[in-house]
Amino acid sequence: MLHHISIAVNQPLHVGNVLAEVLQGRCFPFPPHPGSYMVIVEDEYGTGIELYPADTQLTPGLEEAEFSSGHIAQTFTSIHAAISVPSSLEQIRQIANREGWLVRLCDRGPFRVIEFWVENQWMLELLTPELAKDYLQFTANYEAFFNQAAAELVEA
Repeated sequence: MLHHISIAVNQPLHVGNVLAEVLQGRCFPFPPHPGSYMVIVEDEYGTGIELYPADTQLTPGLEEAEFSSGHIAQTFTSIHAAISVPSSLEQIRQIANREGWLVRLCDRGPFRVIEFWVENQWMLELLTPELAKDYLQFTANYEAFFNQAAAELVEA
């Protein structure tokens, strides 16, 4: 399971408050890196999302990761996360529309997700309780799905 993930955004506090609303969690300042925030969901996994200023990079320090800044941030990235949320599709749409962020229900084949584009740059795949059921059913049988997909690639 995913316990936490970090993302760099243009407005860390604002994004933190919006994600806290969607995840029904709380947003706190993140002391290790001033100007950063962390959304905490009070669940059994300790789910969290760290939000850094857009020009932040993690670099390997002598003993542990260190923060650096002043670098040009990317507009888009391939990094994303699928997260189960207690919010409904309608609640998520209302929040995204209020923020001016792209939101859409997408069919990934064996399951559906809500694409929630944070600041219209960083995608989270959100799973309402109903969508999570299909996703978990898929993961229970993923081996057959990937074996079939691999066989189709060989045939092509």
